[in-house]
Amino acid sequence: MAAEADGRVGSSSLSAAFPFTIVAVVLRPQGRHGEVLCELLTDFPEKFAERQRVYLLAPGDVAPERAEAAREVTLESYWLPVGKNAGRVVLKLGDSNSIEDAEKLARVEVAIPREERVPLEQGDFYVEDLLGCEIVTADGTIGRVREVDHALTGSPLLIVHNEAGEEFLVPLVKAYLKSTDIKGKRLEMELPEGLLEINKPEPKAKSSVE
Repeated sequence: MAAEADGRVGSSSLSAAFPFTIVAVVLRPQGRHGEVLCELLTDFPEKFAERQRVYLLAPGDVAPERAEAAREVTLESYWLPVGKNAGRVVLKLGDSNSIEDAEKLARVEVAIPREERVPLEQGDFYVEDLLGCEIVTADGTIGRVREVDHALTGSPLLIVHNEAGEEFLVPLVKAYLKSTDIKGKRLEMELPEGLLEINKPEPKAKSSVE
């Protein structure tokens, strides 16, 4: 069972019509000629060698207007760094030719069309396909996955809402997964005691009018 593939931490909502899969997120400039260091959100970085273009999206959910604003750019080259940046990727995009250009791309998401996703083996799944799944534990149903949040310093976070409107953050960790039924929209998990309480967002303070 794998929880990682193209778009494994793509920031998403319930819209199944969103036509892109996020494969990387720009972190910062890497070099003097517009190269950018990116966090990898795919298990198939070698596929960059086959791509001649990618799409750039501003951070956000999968609203249709966000897809419409996607910008197609040429992918001139890529390489996988070593050392402290091992596990990331450096991209040279056609419209980024200086450090100043690269700085403007910070937090931009690098995407590919959904139809270009790599076919997965039996039992594997794309994280974005978890949207709408009901999360069930031995103690009962937690709620349904409404979004998948980028978690660049760790595991992706499933943003889960229950029928009462409460929100929970559930790390997508393989060790927590017991079974997945993507077609049936059901995800069985075994979570550490107290994890939901720790990761439950603080209520937003109400503004007062004097």
